[in-house]
Amino acid sequence: MEGLGVLEEMGELTRRGEPFALATVVWRQSPSSSQPGARAIITAGGELHGWIGGACAEPVVIREAQQVMAEGTARLLLLGTPEQFGAAVPDGMTVIPISCQSEGALEVYIEPVLPVPHLVIVGDSPMARTLASMAGALGWRAEEIRGPDFTPEAADGRSMIVVATQGHDDEEVLERAVAARPAYLGLVGSRRRGATVLGYLADRGVPRDQLDRVRVPAGLDLGPTTHQEIAVAILAELVQLRASGALAGARGRRPGTQSAPAAVVTDPVCGMTVSADSSRPVRYEGTDYYFCCAGCRQAFEQDPDAYLKRETRC
Repeated sequence: MEGLGVLEEMGELTRRGEPFALATVVWRQSPSSSQPGARAIITAGGELHGWIGGACAEPVVIREAQQVMAEGTARLLLLGTPEQFGAAVPDGMTVIPISCQSEGALEVYIEPVLPVPHLVIVGDSPMARTLASMAGALGWRAEEIRGPDFTPEAADGRSMIVVATQGHDDEEVLERAVAARPAYLGLVGSRRRGATVLGYLADRGVPRDQLDRVRVPAGLDLGPTTHQEIAVAILAELVQLRASGALAGARGRRPGTQSAPAAVVTDPVCGMTVSADSSRPVRYEGTDYYFCCAGCRQAFEQDPDAYLKRETRC
């Protein structure tokens, strides 16, 4: 996949609301196999689609891309031996030593592409409309849904749900909202009203661990407030929780849908980071060893102890 194919894949992942990272080659040193402008997409599960270089670069870029997605901050990598760059490396760049037989080098920019926060507001009131308007001003995807029209399918594990039905079938709506298992679920109402609603749902058999996740009342405690101030309090709480990392799902991870990233190991010959799912590992004394290229594999097969003893000394 390259060129238009990478752009199409980006569009599809964005449409599905899946987080990913975009890696772009911005500089190369011959004879690296990549070219400036080459791009690849790395999914949260560690799959790479596109082309940014061969076996030397890919495991490093995948590992760094997953960290970029977790932190939400882009980074610029210089892949090569430190001697190739010397003291000319600008501040803010990350130098990652790799030992390719080609002796090439790459500069790769990796940026996270995280889903827009999804806020579902259930209810039809001035407060709900104010909250939706303010969330939209932050660039969030805010949906207003009437209580009778709300179903669990309207949200998922990354969504934030605020139930603002305010006495109109609160119990039934909240039960459906709990079934969506959102990253955040808040009920607008007094503590007394909230205790009554939650007690009713507990009697209906809704698991206590799910009910314990419901925030009642939704939003920061500002005391007696207007409906506009209630909307501000709720949005402030959501921003605070997202910034602190307490709403992991809302930052782009969909529970239960990500595959585990491939394990990474060290090539015992050149010291490079390589993927443990590489083809044709070499088994020696009950342990599998993986290599970045055929040359390293051949050198190891000729004298394994020479490299394993060196690794032990380090």
